[in-house]
Amino acid sequence: MIVLGPLFAVVLVALTALGAVVLWLGELGPARAVVTAAVRAVVQLAAVSLVITAILRAGWLTALFVLLMFAVAAVTSARRIGVPRAVPAVAAAIGAGVLPVLALVLVTGVVPWRTIAVVPIAGIVIGGAMSATSQAARRALDELKTRHGEYEAALALGFLPRAAALEICRPSAGQALIPALDQTRTVGLVTLPGAYVGVLLGGASPLQAGVTQVLVLVGLLAAEAVAVLVAVQLVAAGSIARS
Repeated sequence: MIVLGPLFAVVLVALTALGAVVLWLGELGPARAVVTAAVRAVVQLAAVSLVITAILRAGWLTALFVLLMFAVAAVTSARRIGVPRAVPAVAAAIGAGVLPVLALVLVTGVVPWRTIAVVPIAGIVIGGAMSATSQAARRALDELKTRHGEYEAALALGFLPRAAALEICRPSAGQALIPALDQTRTVGLVTLPGAYVGVLLGGASPLQAGVTQVLVLVGLLAAEAVAVLVAVQLVAAGSIARS
């Protein structure tokens, strides 16, 4: 277990300062971005910890909390892509990845219908689908912008607008899956991801922690693959487009 106390606070401050100084000296961006992110993480996790304590007592509250996470993910992703008015389309891409994964693991009973199990699994899958959607859509839109001439050439050759857009943006958008693929391929050899460490620190056996982490990684990979596919299709169809 992580030891809470004054030293814990000192370590957090030191790590935040390290990140901020590196950004400042390396001219990689504003140092305050690291500080702001760290402060927000502390405040938000403290608030969420208190909220989850109450949520875990009722199933309907858990459902509402998962819906809230999904809504925040859709809005965040839309802003990151640069299409704040296309939240419904972005939500469709994220939802297309999240729903089948959660349905499969819950309906089969692999993940028990208990609030303490549903909330973290849902949060992990939603977060992964959100990141994949953001990256795929951004790459696709950027590619269509920089290679607009090729897009027009494809139209001149008789391609329909959607097919022409897919020819341009699909390959680069698929690169959004690289982080998930690399993490899954190297788990246990390069990294021990959060789910494994969390279950292990919670007192479970290494085998149980490993089983949990495999389920999370494969579920994430499936959710992100579907989310990327739908995001690219929506970009090609013009449903996700920058004004």
